[in-house]
Amino acid sequence: MAYAKLGVVVLDCPDPRALAAFYAGVLGGTAEADPAAPSWVDLKLPDGQALAFQAAPGYVPPTWPAADRSQQFHLDLVVADLDAAEQGVLALGATPLDTDDRARSWRVYADPNALDLPF
Repeated sequence: MAYAKLGVVVLDCPDPRALAAFYAGVLGGTAEADPAAPSWVDLKLPDGQALAFQAAPGYVPPTWPAADRSQQFHLDLVVADLDAAEQGVLALGATPLDTDDRARSWRVYADPNALDLPF
């Protein structure tokens, strides 16, 4: 028996609007910000799912792979064409972290927030 239902996955970040715009470019959808709550942005995805982004003062991005500032969260995204998806996310500002083994069915990228890069 479940005691709860998942509402939304929330990503802490220094700039919710910028990170929501990045993921809107990757996943599609519409970023919705409430002017009365500038520290929160919802990203409504085309399939009805959502991601939310919350301002986190003092945010320290993880490094990958590293034990001292390890990742605490990641998204597994499904794509039809890895090479085409790679070009798209790189154009949006992602940084490749583990993309050397082209025989694998996955690659690792950091969003602009994760490496504290300007967007």
